[in-house]
Amino acid sequence: MNRNSSQPGLVSLGDRRRPEPPALVLVAHGSRDPRTLATVHALLDQVRDRRPDLPVHLGHIELNEPLLPDTLASLGTAEAVLVPLLLSRGYHVKRDIPDMAAASPARTRVAAPLGPHPLLVDTLHARLVEAGWHTGTDEETRRESAVVLAAAGSRDPDSATDTRRTAHLLAERLGVPVVPAYASAATPTVETAIRALTARGRHKIAVASYFTAPGLFARQCAEKAPWIASAPLGTHPAMADLILHRYDQASATQVTSAA
Repeated sequence: MNRNSSQPGLVSLGDRRRPEPPALVLVAHGSRDPRTLATVHALLDQVRDRRPDLPVHLGHIELNEPLLPDTLASLGTAEAVLVPLLLSRGYHVKRDIPDMAAASPARTRVAAPLGPHPLLVDTLHARLVEAGWHTGTDEETRRESAVVLAAAGSRDPDSATDTRRTAHLLAERLGVPVVPAYASAATPTVETAIRALTARGRHKIAVASYFTAPGLFARQCAEKAPWIASAPLGTHPAMADLILHRYDQASATQVTSAA
């Protein structure tokens, strides 16, 4: 009998064998809105389509099953890369996810959050165009236009830094001011940002939804748009590409373990 046939973590390629890649665990926040869970599962399907040989799992921080500790427990001592489905640094990325990973027997790496990254800007731009943003505007129209980048908000200053970076990248793409604003826990609010832009002579203001999926905050921010509001990032193909990019980045780092 082939000695390697009983060894875990190996996959066969004819007569050759290579180690099985670390599992990708997509870490979602969790939501009471069923559309959020549907979006997450659709993203998982896209990731699996792109990497059919990659073990892909889901774990939630709260509110939905499976919870992240249960997902990690099911992996035993296998290697796993945890990819936060979060758009910036903050408490969940810095504390919750690493603490859950450290408490599990799995050998884990925690990837960076999705943002900031140019692929997010690609998605934001596409969603704005879908909502009615015109890419070929003249100089006069650009002088009247602006975007409010509506995000969830966090008390962590690093989260605000990351969101401002995304706003800067989107402003470079669009050629108009982009002001970050928040649904909770941070300022300015979406209403305040809209008033400030209006006072500067920007009367054509769009709200760009900087949320991974539909939900209460996304709806509340969209309702405040004086002109158009884009859909959440959702299942745009660039999102699956970005998840795999963060996985690949983290896979190249040293594995950590609670042991």
